[in-house]
Order: sequence, then C-alpha cells, then structure tokens
Amino acid sequence: MTAIRQEAIQMLEKVPEDKLSYVIQIMQGVNGLLGMSETKTGKDLKLEQFVMPATERGQDADNYIREMRDNDRI
Repeated sequence: MTAIRQEAIQMLEKVPEDKLSYVIQIMQGVNGLLGMSETKTGKDLKLEQFVMPATERGQDADNYIREMRDNDRI
C-alpha cells in the first residue's frame, strides 16, 4: 500500500460516522469526473451485512454511559 493511500485511510478513520455520507458523495463525484463507473463490479451491496448485532455487553455499556451522563448532571 502506498503512503498516500495509507494517509487517506487514516483520514477516513478520523471522519465522524454522521459525516461519512458527505465523504462518500464527494468520492462518487470524483469517480464520475474520472470516468469511473460506480457499478463496475455489478454486485449490489447489502449494507445490513456490515451492521453488528447488539450484544449484552454493548447494551450494558450503553446503560453505563447513560448512567454516567445522568449522574454528571446532578
């Protein structure tokens, strides 16, 4: 992997989740300007496959964070 590609990946990892859609739109626009087709592979991606199921530990963590926030407001 080239250094510039590594830098790009590091920058993407720093982007907040709620802003990723904007980054994707920009990248799709750049691909369009370069003449790259979005559907080169012909495969439809199902985004659900990337969603991790909730675990009991994760639910406990959410409750813990909520409790810490609630206690912080007192």
